[in-house]
Amino acid sequence: PTPLWSARVLIDEPDLVRDLHVDFIEAGAQVITINTYAATPERLEREGVGDLFATLQRRGIDLARQARDKAGKDVRIAGCLPPLFGSYKPELTLSFDKTLAIYRRIVDEQKDHVDLILCETMASAEEGLAAATAAAESGLPIWVSWTLKDDAETITLRSGETIADAANAI
Repeated sequence: PTPLWSARVLIDEPDLVRDLHVDFIEAGAQVITINTYAATPERLEREGVGDLFATLQRRGIDLARQARDKAGKDVRIAGCLPPLFGSYKPELTLSFDKTLAIYRRIVDEQKDHVDLILCETMASAEEGLAAATAAAESGLPIWVSWTLKDDAETITLRSGETIADAANAI
């Protein structure tokens, strides 16, 4: 239980990350995602380890590549653009320009080492647009996934937008 959660594992027990990737590949995964969901610049800064940003991005990439090599299968490696301030808190998002700048910094670390970029668990159209814009600048294929409200009555993003509206925005 730490704000760094998955980044903490990259720091303390990287072999677990590699071995889990191998398990997924051996189970039939055709794409694995680098384990950098919590290794974003602002999260690391908030926790006093901002200087680890590039190191953890590279470690996440290296572990995915090691897993692919160890499994001996041709799987694709996805980069990771997560929500910057919480998967379920669209109200915490910064301005579009600030969010885009942070995503560009993350993409810059990943783009030469991955096969595609996953913009994952986006909670608002604007956040998805910022992530997809930065990802598109890499020239790589892009996947976007959304997180929905827990209310089964209204199938919307956590921001209240419909999936169709969010998809149209990007």
